[in-house]
Amino acid sequence: MASIWRYSLAGLGLAALLVGIVAAVYLTLPQSASGPDTSRSKKTANGLFVASFEPERGVIRQGELQSWLLTLKTAAGVPVEGAAITVSGGMPQHDHGLPTSPQATDYLGEGRYRIDGVKFTMSGWWQLRFAISAAAGSDSVVFNVVL
Repeated sequence: MASIWRYSLAGLGLAALLVGIVAAVYLTLPQSASGPDTSRSKKTANGLFVASFEPERGVIRQGELQSWLLTLKTAAGVPVEGAAITVSGGMPQHDHGLPTSPQATDYLGEGRYRIDGVKFTMSGWWQLRFAISAAAGSDSVVFNVVL
């Protein structure tokens, strides 16, 4: 009878040790973000530019055509003028593209470009990809928008 208690106590001790090890490993793992990066300003893929992206009217609207502003600066902070910009994107989780064909339509000065024709037809995770070609070179950036 005493040996059963010893084995039970040893088993409980081993289980507690294993739970402690698993908890320590879990707590030391880096914590992942709870979704896509939705920052509105970031470096481009190759680091040539810093890009910022925001709705022109300050509010993201679902189901409406809207204009957004893309601001481009060099890594040194100088506004990028005369850039050629192409826009693509879609919903990665739904595996479809954008419902419209957004385009850079106006250069507003100080590195700011108006992107017309942006439309988000449903809630969810959208991506807008910008291919940028300027005097400093060619680069790209992806912005995530979650509605």
